[in-house]
Amino acid sequence: MDISKAEQRVLHLLAQGGRVLVEKDARNRIIHATCVTREGWHSPGLDLALFKKLRRRRYIASKNGGPYRVTRLGLRRVRAQPDNR
Repeated sequence: MDISKAEQRVLHLLAQGGRVLVEKDARNRIIHATCVTREGWHSPGLDLALFKKLRRRRYIASKNGGPYRVTRLGLRRVRAQPDNR
């Protein structure tokens, strides 16, 4: 299974220790997702459609109401790179 460049960039940041923070509305639906690196910087490139795609493919998951992190399946799908280029 091949993944797009945008998916690969986000998964690579998450594999290095990053996380995805989400904002929810009153109905408890996700309305906004933000990718945060392990240093605390906000990374562009993660929109709601890409977030839902990664979650649907089970590349990212949340445990006990915490931030979304990469899963073992997501780690297997991302290609190893020394930097994110």
